[in-house]
Amino acid sequence: MNSLYRPRNDRVIAGVCAGLARRFGMTSWTVRLLFLLSCLLPGPQFVVYLVLWVMMPNEDRTMARAH
Repeated sequence: MNSLYRPRNDRVIAGVCAGLARRFGMTSWTVRLLFLLSCLLPGPQFVVYLVLWVMMPNEDRTMARAH
């Protein structure tokens, strides 16, 4: 499994869904669709998205640490 980071080139808003998709071996559009469907249910989905946006590092920082 890859580490969790927001990729630079597969972003629609912040890259959170694309990062989660890469981490768990899914396509980014599948994760985006699952997120949109989850927004139909009650819960803190948007808050979780915002927290992940702040907490997940960018791909640039993650790759710089790896070298």
